[in-house]
Amino acid sequence: MNHHKLEEGSQLALDFTKLKKVAECDEGLVPAVAQNADTGEVLIVGYANKLALETTLDQGMATFWSTSRNELWIKGKTSGDFLEIVEVCVNCEQNSLLYRVRPKGAGACHTSGANGSARSGCYYRVLRDGSLSFREGME
Repeated sequence: MNHHKLEEGSQLALDFTKLKKVAECDEGLVPAVAQNADTGEVLIVGYANKLALETTLDQGMATFWSTSRNELWIKGKTSGDFLEIVEVCVNCEQNSLLYRVRPKGAGACHTSGANGSARSGCYYRVLRDGSLSFREGME
């Protein structure tokens, strides 16, 4: 499936092999969720290794480990859509992170809405009756 159909289409095409790919990237990783500290909106789910966490704490910007590129990914370094850290939370079992952030750009998603601006977050579609539809205001 091409990226446009995957990112904008109504057909459900979940990548159930993602965690297998993450495990094969040969990095020690934990899930890292970025949440807008002001609205509660979940923006991105990524992965962090020790370097990504250290960089997040040092730079004050949400940083992940890109499993597809196998490199450090400071969110916004290319797009300008940085996610400023308000606080970093750790879950009870210490196997995931919650980055509570304030967006410093147009949005957090690499996709764009109908107006051409980055979408606020990556969760802009809803699953209903087996197909995807855009959440109101997220077209």
